Amino acid sequence: MPARPEPYFTQATFRFLRSLRRNNRREWFHAHKDEYEQHVRGPCLRLIADLAAPLRAISPELVASARPVGGSLFRIHRDTRFSGDKTPYKTHAGMSFYHAATRATARGSLGTAALGRLDAPVIYLHVEPGHCFTGGGIWHPQGPTLKRLRDFLVDNPRSWTRATRSPGFRRLYELDGESLSRPPRGYDRGHPLLEDLKRKDFVASTALADDDLLRPDLPRLLLARYRVLRPMLDWLCASLELEF
Repeated sequence: MPARPEPYFTQATFRFLRSLRRNNRREWFHAHKDEYEQHVRGPCLRLIADLAAPLRAISPELVASARPVGGSLFRIHRDTRFSGDKTPYKTHAGMSFYHAATRATARGSLGTAALGRLDAPVIYLHVEPGHCFTGGGIWHPQGPTLKRLRDFLVDNPRSWTRATRSPGFRRLYELDGESLSRPPRGYDRGHPLLEDLKRKDFVASTALADDDLLRPDLPRLLLARYRVLRPMLDWLCASLELEF
């Protein structure tokens, strides 16, 4: 009889993250670094590696990189330079499955030097006790990118509606992120999708129960969610003339 697959995350994952929230100090973290490696970082890297091939079936442009540094797993260390909160560590694990063009741009192979970086859709997974979620889109796009998204929305309202208003999408996902309080300058105040034109972020998310993260078949659960998100990601890529 085949062995049952091992879950990626366990209750020990959540215990460590809760303890880190209570003890967010360098001395404590260094004393418990082995627990972080065993229960958080290691499982994240294993999950990322196992998602790499299936994500390419959703789009060959999506990259899940299990490199220990510089891949899909965000660093646990916080950037405190411009923050009033000087606690040194994040109390969650974050993973980003990014569009291949973003890293190609960083290597200088695309002609987007004027922007400094390329905005492209990503899929994001957040592991935090009581606040797990996944989703995707473009978070905080630069001004020129945001204008392209809004202009594409004006020209293609039906495709945006199909991508984000289908029963399957609305059953799982909620469009969120920041929005303007007033209509953006230069756009029709009477546009039927005005609330979408006011968006500053084009992202959608879906909550995950902590128990979802403990499932041995977690990749299957995530991929089912990502297939529903696919039309929105495809639309965003079309707006920026990116392959998907």
